[in-house]
Amino acid sequence: MPMEPLICTDTATRVSSVLNRDVKQFGKKHMFDASEETCWNSDQGTCQWVTLDFPRTVKVSQLHIQFQGGFSSRLCTLEGCRAGEELVKISNLYPADINAMQISFAAFQVEETVLDKLKITFENSTDFFGRIVVYHLRVLGERL
Repeated sequence: MPMEPLICTDTATRVSSVLNRDVKQFGKKHMFDASEETCWNSDQGTCQWVTLDFPRTVKVSQLHIQFQGGFSSRLCTLEGCRAGEELVKISNLYPADINAMQISFAAFQVEETVLDKLKITFENSTDFFGRIVVYHLRVLGERL
């Protein structure tokens, strides 16, 4: 089965924070708009996160993420669960502090996992104040 983008308009997304609460300029929607000019920018603080509640069960195969260099995470924890269950750890990812798109099979491994909810926690920011900047976030796999 070919991989397809799993994040759609029906995917409920939440983020830990938005810089200065300015959702118009730095909100979560900018991670998914495919624009090189916009981004999600978290406020300062440790352990920023993004959750994705998919409208139907999915099998996640790849994660694509593009940070702004200097505002990336040294450690990302992926957790997931089926509807009505508690989140469980899937894997740790160790992205590079670069501007380029990082794809899970190249930069880090994601185990294929069946889930309804995915949480990405940015444990250790390269920014002194704990801010995270994400230009693009894509999750690929199969809708079940």
